[in-house]
Amino acid sequence: MLLAIDCGNTNTVFSIWDGSEFIATWRTATDWKRTADQYYVWLSTLMKLQDIDAQITDMIISSTVPRVVWNLRVLADRYFSTRPLVVGKPECILPVDVRVDAGTAVGPDRLVNTVAGYDLYGGDLIVVDFGTATTFDVVAADGAYVGGVIAPGVNLSLEALHNAAAALPHIDISQPTCVVGTNTVACMQSGVFWGYIGLVREICARIKAERGRDMRVISTGGLAPLFQQAEALFDEYQDDLTMHGLTVIHKYNKELATQ
Repeated sequence: MLLAIDCGNTNTVFSIWDGSEFIATWRTATDWKRTADQYYVWLSTLMKLQDIDAQITDMIISSTVPRVVWNLRVLADRYFSTRPLVVGKPECILPVDVRVDAGTAVGPDRLVNTVAGYDLYGGDLIVVDFGTATTFDVVAADGAYVGGVIAPGVNLSLEALHNAAAALPHIDISQPTCVVGTNTVACMQSGVFWGYIGLVREICARIKAERGRDMRVISTGGLAPLFQQAEALFDEYQDDLTMHGLTVIHKYNKELATQ
């Protein structure tokens, strides 16, 4: 069985893939100081609680936090006797090309989303990921990653408002009942919510115009459904897009190894 790990700036997701479906998924806060032993105690406890007897034979990691990778490698070696594939490292071969400026380091999460999007929907895609940052990844007709856009994430923007302006409270994002707010919370919610609606629509429109073709817009990330409810921004939503991409990359590398 495959243990797929997606380590983001805020949260890290662990999923067990049995070859046909994910049989379990868990989430924890990203912390580079967490040791391999702590990871294993946490994982084994959750598996026991859910009565999951999974014999992990393979592991793949996508991490936007490089300092976390070392302890995840130790976890793989010490407790699962396997060497993990790490997206972005030379030994991990992608099934798609990456066509960006020479010397540019592309975030592994963006590469994984590109692979997943192309596998599920084909080329000419814009993949919008609502994470710590809101990213737009452009997938060419042949599946290649050809660049994108990075904007502050929704929660990051809310946190910046709260931290920079003493009078503004910390709030959660939700769709406001009116555009014009009549109290501080409603004003902040409207600014962030409708601001991101406009941001997504405008950036996607400009990408399509620049590329000179129609493109499908795929969204992922927990806040994507919230924005889709208000406006038809996306053609498809995939909550496990990154995890799907990790299984595709792992399968591709396993097949290469047997050739």
